[in-house]
Amino acid sequence: MNYLSQTYLYPSDFKMLLYASQLLQAEAIRYGVEHWRRNRGACMGAVYWQLNDIWPVASWSSIDYYGRWKALHYFAKRFFAPIMISCEEIGETTNRPAVVMQPSEIETSARLNIANETFEDIEGTVHWELRDHSSKVLQQGCERIAVPALSSHWLEKIDFAQTDFLQNYLSFSFEKDHKVVSEGTVLFTAPKHFCFLDPELSYTIEKNLIKIKASNYAKNVWISSPDSDLILSDNFFDMNAGEKTIQILSGKPEALELHSVYNIK
Repeated sequence: MNYLSQTYLYPSDFKMLLYASQLLQAEAIRYGVEHWRRNRGACMGAVYWQLNDIWPVASWSSIDYYGRWKALHYFAKRFFAPIMISCEEIGETTNRPAVVMQPSEIETSARLNIANETFEDIEGTVHWELRDHSSKVLQQGCERIAVPALSSHWLEKIDFAQTDFLQNYLSFSFEKDHKVVSEGTVLFTAPKHFCFLDPELSYTIEKNLIKIKASNYAKNVWISSPDSDLILSDNFFDMNAGEKTIQILSGKPEALELHSVYNIK
């Protein structure tokens, strides 16, 4: 609970506590695995504890006893993808990790990295956008890069010295053959300090597809159904204002509920 309260606003109900605790675990392991993959050569692999449960229990598993995917399992699908873009962000949390530290100037910067764990050299385009909490683009850039097989490729550091780290975030993606193969977002402060706007999440269903719409930036969008155990192509994901389409792999999308970090309070 100590780590949770350092990261998120304290949940006011049990459902949000379950949601926040799953995110806390998933974000911690994501942070580690992305760091290790960026530093390929110093680290040559990573596994996490644990995959599943042999009985119903509260545990570190990413799949529960009933086969339901927790946040960590969806995160693992992204951070163990053969081609992955990630970000080494510097912000309030890295500049002032302890609450007892004296106020000081906060460096805000980012370095993007492409990890290529395939046996082929790849080429593609990195896109990044500094956005405000409504997803309005404040600054952007792109770079065409080549990444050798089984390697990690760093891009140059980007300085965001003048940004408002309480309201602005960075979104980024790697595009190969005109298709986005990896994407993500980072904050420059703890989620509990970020000034989220209500993303006003809504959805429509067409056959086995769920279309999610957000009016503002939404972090860790959680799609759930109280009446059915869903397994989706993606869940607990970040999205800019706009639409995102998710495929239903199993379960019935009945009476869907949508939440994001905005709801943790």
